[in-house]
Amino acid sequence: MGGVKKQKVHVITMGCPKNVVDSEKLMAQLQRNDIELTATIEGADVAVINTCGFIDAAKEESIDMIVENVKRKGKGKLQKVYAMGCLTERYRDTLAEEIPEVDAFFGSREVPALLRELGAEYKHRLLGERILSTPPHTAYLKISEGCDNPCSFCAIPLMRGLHVSRPIEEITAETEMLAASGVKEIVVIGQDTTCYGRDLYGIGRLGDLLPRIADVRGVEWVRLMYAYPAHFPQEIIDVIADHPGICKYVDMPVQHISDTVLKSMRRGISRRAMLNLIEMMQTKVPGIALRTTLIVGYPAEGEKEFQELLSFVKIVRFARLGVFAYSQEEGTFAFSLGDPVPATEKERRRVAIMEAQREISEERNEQLIGTRVKVLIDRREGEQLVGRTAHDAPEIDNEVFVTTSGRHAPGDFCDVEITGATAYDLLGRA
Repeated sequence: MGGVKKQKVHVITMGCPKNVVDSEKLMAQLQRNDIELTATIEGADVAVINTCGFIDAAKEESIDMIVENVKRKGKGKLQKVYAMGCLTERYRDTLAEEIPEVDAFFGSREVPALLRELGAEYKHRLLGERILSTPPHTAYLKISEGCDNPCSFCAIPLMRGLHVSRPIEEITAETEMLAASGVKEIVVIGQDTTCYGRDLYGIGRLGDLLPRIADVRGVEWVRLMYAYPAHFPQEIIDVIADHPGICKYVDMPVQHISDTVLKSMRRGISRRAMLNLIEMMQTKVPGIALRTTLIVGYPAEGEKEFQELLSFVKIVRFARLGVFAYSQEEGTFAFSLGDPVPATEKERRRVAIMEAQREISEERNEQLIGTRVKVLIDRREGEQLVGRTAHDAPEIDNEVFVTTSGRHAPGDFCDVEITGATAYDLLGRA
């Protein structure tokens, strides 16, 4: 066992911010077990790949990463390769048969077993402790695990289980720990954040939780991600409007707007209710940045339903938007519907929506020229600093390229005058 502990481990994270948090907690466990972590794969003896199994493209990326590291092992550049996470939770037996060179597979809830394999023990007292892989001034905060929603296309409950909320006190303690380490921006995540507290307290408690997080000393921005529209608590809108530390930003995946498609998707909301919710958000929180994701090519989506979705995008004018082509998932309710929309047609629809959004984004950005905005600096690129406004989440949204006299550094907030704009970026000077 002692020899194993001397091995150097590199953790590779695939997929969403939820996986990022899981990897960060795994790395904290390894470090506290005196196992050395490496920043790159080149310096490692062991690779641990935290996989994603959300859609076909994500699965392929995870499998490619496993294969790439298995090849490194075959060339003697690695001693061990382990895979964990969502993909292995669903397809462990198939993966073990097709890629037998992997030393062991672990599901998304088997971190203690992985640690034992690495000659370590799971330390319960490290609850909430993490080694951040994000810039040190921003961190994801996972408030729950799993999902109870019956969406026909989604395999998340199969991979992550049913919804389980973390206690408010535990989340607050983790926030305090993050703030003490220099984190200024907290990004609240979960498979479904709007369901927070129902399993634990009998009622939704997101409206209580967000101000508790935002009131932690040192935290300046709190942003809400992965809000499910069907049961969005209306009191949350007031909390976002009233608390200065909560970003006027909501990530709310609507997926579609056609009643025909929404019903088949089992989303639990109608077109009218969706539009009413969006209107309420935009009225109560003027200037709110709404981010959403859509699915095109779902089996119940014909040309009529697609045109309805495209029109919806142009009318609502989301601040941020992403589009996925439908991916048929085994074990889901929609699997029996087949996959009748050809891949080429899915791509045509995806491109059409992204082109419409590009125009919207460019127009919205051009309206900011000449205004002053608060920017959180993420990094330096040459002579420029690169940051984000309160309307932009890390990695997925707009960035601001800032010309500065040199006094500002990553992690600083600064007031920036916007001098130029493209579809997805802003230019400015501090």
